[in-house]
Amino acid sequence: MKSKWLDQPEDHDYPAAANYLSLLLAPKHAGALAEALKTGDLVRYKAKDLLRASRLPLLDKDNKYVRNNLRKVEKGEKLSPVLLVRGNIEVDRPLTVADGYHRICASYFIDENTEIPCRIVDWA
Repeated sequence: MKSKWLDQPEDHDYPAAANYLSLLLAPKHAGALAEALKTGDLVRYKAKDLLRASRLPLLDKDNKYVRNNLRKVEKGEKLSPVLLVRGNIEVDRPLTVADGYHRICASYFIDENTEIPCRIVDWA
């Protein structure tokens, strides 16, 4: 089993990212970051490195959304790239997964070295 990926994030990923980021920033700034993600660099990172840099735990395979993503991969469906805001080691700010945490976890279970396409922007 191997993950397949869409070329671009899905349109509904950006409002989801803005919603999540609005928990961390004023809504105005969260919206601006989500908007910037639409044109952010498209890069690839390994699932294991995304989890390490974000300091997020690996969700269990039984998590409803992880399981749904694993089923998509089994069916040959493509997953949406994840949306990230770069961390900063100098101020101890981890990578922020604005959208796609469950997809990262599902990909990790398939192969922790899975290269995941990501849109990434800086906080500033």
